[in-house]
Amino acid sequence: MAVPVTVLCGGLGAGKTTLMTHVLETDDRDVAVVVNDVGAVNVDETLVEARTDLESGEEVLALENGCICCSLGGELSRSVVSLWKEYDFDALVVEASGVGEPEPIAHQFARGPAAGPYDLDAVVTVVDARQFYDAFVDGDEEPVQQGPDEDGTRPLADLLLEQVEFCDLLVVNKCDLVDETERDRVVALLETLQPRATILTTEYGRLDPAELLESGRFDLTAARESAGWKRAIEDDETTTERHGHDRDAGYEHSHADDHAHPPERYGITVDTYQRTRPFHPERFVDLLATLPDGLVRAKGLCWVAGRERQALTMSYAGTETTLEVTGRWIASFSEQQQETYRQSQPDLSWDDEWGDREVRLALIGRDLEVDALEARLDECLLTDAEMADDWSAFENPTPTSMGETMTVSSRETETID
Repeated sequence: MAVPVTVLCGGLGAGKTTLMTHVLETDDRDVAVVVNDVGAVNVDETLVEARTDLESGEEVLALENGCICCSLGGELSRSVVSLWKEYDFDALVVEASGVGEPEPIAHQFARGPAAGPYDLDAVVTVVDARQFYDAFVDGDEEPVQQGPDEDGTRPLADLLLEQVEFCDLLVVNKCDLVDETERDRVVALLETLQPRATILTTEYGRLDPAELLESGRFDLTAARESAGWKRAIEDDETTTERHGHDRDAGYEHSHADDHAHPPERYGITVDTYQRTRPFHPERFVDLLATLPDGLVRAKGLCWVAGRERQALTMSYAGTETTLEVTGRWIASFSEQQQETYRQSQPDLSWDDEWGDREVRLALIGRDLEVDALEARLDECLLTDAEMADDWSAFENPTPTSMGETMTVSSRETETID
């Protein structure tokens, strides 16, 4: 029988290790723990009994409850398959790096080499309630996590929201550092960002191990498609209702609470911006450097004049926006290829002149003046006169090839290869 796997994600200092340590101390199952991080194993040293080495070179710690902890020294799938061959255990927890992306890790257990001996059971993201409130709900402070991710290509605030958007369970930790209203506002925003996930709240990582181990929560397709910004684009309407979250179980340190917290109660809005005209590259980049403080998340496809082949993905979080070439517009292919694609996607929106090129963004904000932001975006579109210009003559700093990323912040503009 395949071993169930829980992938544990979350920002730096959110409490992943504390949560994992609590599970190890309170559950009777033999649990193997993989720390997908660089450097020392960050498991509570009071749990460590002995140290040994696998033949492959990974560092393995023997823990007090009889489980083992492997600090990866190489590729994840190879390491966990080796672990499975060497030891017997009931469940596996993979603690992802605080600057690691959850989807590639999940994919190795869902579709990759590790999918044979393992069964991906849940992706869990731990959120620091105080940090998340200050960074994304209150907005008076800049996000604690700044700078690039482990590859040096993406802002960490963007990564933090991606960890929220790709998960089955959200654990709002350190709730002792926020009051009840602040906690509820954090939960309401998280519900908007990830409508599908179960949300539990806790202090000091104290959670029933059954919520994390063998919970049967994971669904790869649902995890990929359930982010709030994706739903906003697909539905083209504001998400204003609760989506069946089991929130009550996590309120173990406060009063019983069985009422919904609709996002609009806390000034949270979700909208889409869709246009079939390109952005002027200079005006668009200037706008990205001055986005309103109330904007929490903006993500989607952008058509930028002078980039008729490149479909750019815009991703905003915190104070920084990433522009990345993520593919080509179908209209940039040969007529035969276009016909093939269009036959396979009969619902694809298509303009007789511009094909599938468009701007389509999801906008999620708190106390956000959506109409004012949309008006500013409209001002970035090419005018009728500019539509007749030579677009290649525009000064254009946006990326041109796959793998090239541009980051625009309210403090500075930087292009990263």
